[in-house]
Amino acid sequence: MKDEFNFYSVFADSIAGFISEKKAVGYKFEKGTSMLKRFDSYVCSFPILTKELTKDIVLNWTKRSPYETISTQAGRISLLRGLGEYMNRMGEQAYIYPKGMITINRYPYTPYIFSKKEMMLIFSACDRCSVAKESPYRHLILSLLIRMLYSCGLRVSEALNLKIEDINLSDGTLYIRCTKFGKERKLPMSDALTERCRKYYGIVLVRQSNCTYFFPSPFGGNYKSSTIYKLFRDILWDAGISHTGKGPRLHDLRHTFAVHCLKKWVLDKKDLTNCLPYLSIYLGHEDMRGSQRYLKLTADLYPDIIKKVEDNCSWLIPEVKVNETN
Repeated sequence: MKDEFNFYSVFADSIAGFISEKKAVGYKFEKGTSMLKRFDSYVCSFPILTKELTKDIVLNWTKRSPYETISTQAGRISLLRGLGEYMNRMGEQAYIYPKGMITINRYPYTPYIFSKKEMMLIFSACDRCSVAKESPYRHLILSLLIRMLYSCGLRVSEALNLKIEDINLSDGTLYIRCTKFGKERKLPMSDALTERCRKYYGIVLVRQSNCTYFFPSPFGGNYKSSTIYKLFRDILWDAGISHTGKGPRLHDLRHTFAVHCLKKWVLDKKDLTNCLPYLSIYLGHEDMRGSQRYLKLTADLYPDIIKKVEDNCSWLIPEVKVNETN
């Protein structure tokens, strides 16, 4: 196992086992593996012979270096905390860095939630896009892509990485691969979106036999998110929605999907304790916290509506500022 992961310190077996455990439950854990390789090299630079993850080792390696952000430091702390917890489960001695010692604002951007009226204006602006000589299908791609981002709550990268084989036009589902947290998922589309996908396929994709991606770039491969974002700013301008230089962003379509979904559930008197796990899975969140933050945002935006469930579900709403990015 040491050779497989190229770890050579006294903690090599524990590190390799920790990585295997993470991957076994579905995490890609590429960044974590890279950081653990650096930790392994750090340990090898000292005459550490006892297999005990001491407090000194943890604090020295996680100490904030010059010009390092608190977020980066917190990532290393979280990683060694996870390694320590794994070692303890395996019956080994390891210091666990206490939680709450370092606090960071994980969500530095306040989401912009589009109203239903604004979404209709955006769709209309998409449909008014003119044909570009250098990209004859771009207007059709943009019109469907924006609707898909909002209707399915996808991350921009997830939508742009969709391949033709990932879209099932028969049963109206999307298969999402290569996600942020390594969680592949199958999502249902609405009947209206499925029908748009079928028409789009018949106009755009059947004429490009060598095409792999569902949203193909005229230059080969798929569109880049930076290109779509620039086009989205033009859409906002045409829709009469102000872009302040900091947003709204494309990712806010995902936030809007989640908030509108929660708002509808509240109005339909759904049990949010049962519904939130479904939203978490649908959005591909790592855990329930992301979905709970959307509930906090919904409560802030629609206090008159959310008050209907506060008596029974107030514990679901976290007492934190919502600046969601995932």
